[in-house]
Amino acid sequence: MDVVFLAGPIASGKSTVAAELQELGAWRIDLDRASRAVTAVGSPCLAELAREFGDDIICADGSLDRPLLAERAFASSEATKKLEAIEHPYIRRALVEALSHASSVAEEGDCVLVEVPLLDRIEDLIPLADAVVYVHCPFGKRLELARGRGVAEQDFRARDARQPGERYLRAHATDVIANEGSEEDLKRAARAWWTARYGEVPEA
Repeated sequence: MDVVFLAGPIASGKSTVAAELQELGAWRIDLDRASRAVTAVGSPCLAELAREFGDDIICADGSLDRPLLAERAFASSEATKKLEAIEHPYIRRALVEALSHASSVAEEGDCVLVEVPLLDRIEDLIPLADAVVYVHCPFGKRLELARGRGVAEQDFRARDARQPGERYLRAHATDVIANEGSEEDLKRAARAWWTARYGEVPEA
């Protein structure tokens, strides 16, 4: 199978590209979803988070109070590092397990696409990828897109500051997909990347 890591900062268009490639036949693994799975009710990761950030981050039904955790975990860089130190080993393990499962069911040459929100946090796993695709979108456009989703500018800037920057992403990417126009332009760029790597896109 062909393992592709899809990276890019907040509001860069990763999800749009991932959805388009999935439509074309890619197996899609979303690490954001994996991070939610590892904090499921009764999970060891959730227990560790509660010990570090307070038992009250667990709701009455046993689920994680994500807004409260975010409020505490992103209050300082030190708290954020503690969050990552707890969560990321579980997320990395979930990724390895997902890739192992994919290898057992995917056919030779299939694209297994991994949506990676924070490439630098799994840098040790980059060798597992056959390609790293960076979705580049100018800061101003990303800010506009985030605002359109209801994200406050202050929150956007805070989250963006904690993510790997353009220099890092370009240094680790094998391919770049530019998101500088419309959503349809971005989808066309994704399809062009697919065609260049796997051949002509089958007609619907």
